Amino acid sequence: MRITWFGHSAYRLEFGGAVVLIDPFLTGNGTFKGDVEAATSGATHIVLTHGHGDHVGDTVAIAGRTGAKIVTSFELCQYLGRKGVAKTDPMNTGGTTDQGEFTVSLTVAFHSSSEMDGNGVLHNLGPCNGAVITPRAAGEAVVYHMGDTDIFSDMALIGEIYRPKVVMVPMGDRFTMGPRTAALAVRRFLPDVPVVLPCHFATFPPLVQTPDAFLKEMGDAAGRVRVPLIGEAFEA
Repeated sequence: MRITWFGHSAYRLEFGGAVVLIDPFLTGNGTFKGDVEAATSGATHIVLTHGHGDHVGDTVAIAGRTGAKIVTSFELCQYLGRKGVAKTDPMNTGGTTDQGEFTVSLTVAFHSSSEMDGNGVLHNLGPCNGAVITPRAAGEAVVYHMGDTDIFSDMALIGEIYRPKVVMVPMGDRFTMGPRTAALAVRRFLPDVPVVLPCHFATFPPLVQTPDAFLKEMGDAAGRVRVPLIGEAFEA
């Protein structure tokens, strides 16, 4: 699997004939300096963890340009449908949907999901989730994107059920776990995951600006952590 991080919580996964974008917040993402169209070209699917603008990001424009199918919660699918997105696959926490070359499963995450309209009215957009991408091809890595969340002990069950090989961990604090709690989540509840990708940091001034504290808190497990360069793909 080829993985590209675009900063914040935005990723591109390429495997087989699938190009899956997760939380494609690129326009307005202060850590992403690339070309949005190039970064999202060929997208077949967009998986969203929740409805905040720094996760939905460029979804509507990408879907319009590429025809990508949106896979996310029922409420968020309905919201995006009203914005003109043609192809959605609604689901909810605990469910799994078949996307052909892979499946998507939505897990629990502890956060919120909403959007404020132009009249200042706040709309609830359903649950906040983590997402597990499970390719069907032998040898491809199962990916667990935690979404925005606090620590919770059932992360251990998520590890047991899906057996991910790559986990994307928010550690920027204020809106998600901070470095100490995020490291504890990985060390205690996901001890067998070989590739750990810290995210949701450095994008805005209130967030933790580097992964250094996370790496320190990982201690003797720090070798499992990979901090890729933004916009540069790597194999997992």
